Amino acid sequence: MSLVVDGRLNVEAVRSHFPALEQSQVFFDNAGGSQILGDAINSIRTYLEESNVQLGASYHVGQRATAKYDEGFKAAADFMNSSTNEIVIGPSTTQLFSNLAQAFALSFPDDAEIICSSIDHEANISAWVRLAKIRDLKIKWWTPSAEPGDLKLTPDNLRPLMSDKTKLVTCTHTSNILGTIHDIKAIADEVHKTPGAMLCVDGVAFAPHREVDVKALGVDVYSFSWYKVSTQLSGKKRPDCVNDRLMQVYGPHIAVLYASQAAQQSVTSLGHYFHTPADTLATKLGLAAASYELVGAIPSIVDYFGPDRKQTWSAIAAHEQNLQKILLDYLNQREDVIVYSERSADAKLRMPVISFSVKGRSSKAIVEKVDGSSDFGIRWGHFYSKRMVDDLLGLKTDGVIRVSMVHYNTGMAAPAPLLEHLE
Repeated sequence: MSLVVDGRLNVEAVRSHFPALEQSQVFFDNAGGSQILGDAINSIRTYLEESNVQLGASYHVGQRATAKYDEGFKAAADFMNSSTNEIVIGPSTTQLFSNLAQAFALSFPDDAEIICSSIDHEANISAWVRLAKIRDLKIKWWTPSAEPGDLKLTPDNLRPLMSDKTKLVTCTHTSNILGTIHDIKAIADEVHKTPGAMLCVDGVAFAPHREVDVKALGVDVYSFSWYKVSTQLSGKKRPDCVNDRLMQVYGPHIAVLYASQAAQQSVTSLGHYFHTPADTLATKLGLAAASYELVGAIPSIVDYFGPDRKQTWSAIAAHEQNLQKILLDYLNQREDVIVYSERSADAKLRMPVISFSVKGRSSKAIVEKVDGSSDFGIRWGHFYSKRMVDDLLGLKTDGVIRVSMVHYNTGMAAPAPLLEHLE
């Protein structure tokens, strides 16, 4: 069945691709990890059964393994409109940013300044704070506003922080708490007004919902995760601290990072000395951390979106707008509810990652009530955006309530039945 019929998302066809959706659990914690495509599961199993050998061997199973890995690498590059020598695949976005920071360490000038968004997931903060500490560099914090409804990164609130010493600016495409979409192209243009300055973007919360085109965005570095954790909503409580970059694009537990050719000029290879010339980003940063069978599953994820990916992404955006409108309309009319950042359901402005709190009530208690009275899987906490939740939102005790939807949520799994449990 086609995913798109007459320009609309065929949700029945969508759901048939995800075996986990046959359970009674309603997955509204997708920002912590989506369910995995059945074709990706089958690909992983087949690789392990038929091709589980070291890459590069000349015997026929070795050739098959290498070809499968190379196909996955090429599919990953194609998915974000890059070349294979501009990407590296690794276990998580957190790890890839950490590797990149280490590789940047020797090339940054002694007086370099790094601008870090304070509304990011810690993955795109801690690596740069650590680099600044090691090199005694200056960190400037990019904080858009103290108002919960106005936490949006823009060229205008970045501009006062820029200087001729700025070497790197880091930010999120979409916050895993707020769901607001930032105009990365405009931000990239602002950053590049300063000669030698680079923009590093965390796309983990963006990539499951919209097409990623790193060349059109004009970024220097961009990373997102392919993976999910299938046991995430198994019915057992999991502490918030487990939520380390479990965002997803419906695939296995790996991530990809793009770095432009220009950005790679600042990268010192972390690879073995005999890997010369280190002419690909994977050689420089990969450290043999890309699981063969998981990389081999990437083509099945890309194929899922069909021959016309732009049409599929457009239909996904329209469907998700309808889903988030149901929940936002309800939350916005309640005087005791604070919705953090964008209150509109417009798909051009936000993703269906919706965080809120209820005045005078514990976020943890509300989520546990929903857990105990329904099959809805939602979460409470800081979700590794702890600096923002603690310092800007003032929710140090138990954080926000987060409901995060993706395009396979619909029908009885739409937000409407959840609302009665929030009363």
